[in-house]
Amino acid sequence: MPYAELTITVPKSVWISELSRAYPETRFRVLAATANTASGVARIEILGDDADTICAEFREYDSVTDLTVFDTEAGTTRVQVETTVPLLLTSLQDSGVPLEMPFEVVDGQMTLEATLPQETLSELGETLDDFGIQYTVERIRQEPESDSLLTERQEWVLDEAIERGYYDTPRRTTLVDLADELGVAKSTCSEILHRAEGRVLKEYRDDDAPSEVVASSS
Repeated sequence: MPYAELTITVPKSVWISELSRAYPETRFRVLAATANTASGVARIEILGDDADTICAEFREYDSVTDLTVFDTEAGTTRVQVETTVPLLLTSLQDSGVPLEMPFEVVDGQMTLEATLPQETLSELGETLDDFGIQYTVERIRQEPESDSLLTERQEWVLDEAIERGYYDTPRRTTLVDLADELGVAKSTCSEILHRAEGRVLKEYRDDDAPSEVVASSS
């Protein structure tokens, strides 16, 4: 299947486009999101020093019906935003593209990377055109059979767990806190970690196993 990398220009009518253009040094990392034709909900990390001002401006948009601030630390603020204009998410869902989380919006643009059947890739271009969303195809290549031990989502969750101290002794974060920080359900986080740990341990065991000795008779 072909691997595609697209730079998508978020329409100016979408609040996150306008805010990211107004604060081009700030990164808006979307950790989780869901949408239908009428509304959408997104868990977002605001990475920058203007989070308080940005949150205040969030609330000024008519299309933003609710904003909840979960926690704030140096340079990072996590919020949940409910909106009545989920244009970008709706267009991607309509094309059948599974949107990998997290993704970032910076200065009005986001990069979409996906390995898709050619038919789905074509439908994505048609859907973006129908919605009037501008995009640039940066790269398309035929993706070889993947030899990666973990999926991208497993790598992301496992890396975040390590970075946040989930595997430290004593632990610096709990499974509940880790799941909340990543914007996923506790059961989902647990399952992803369990599968990733299983693959890593099995790979370690296979690599550590002694070579088989084959006896021969003369």
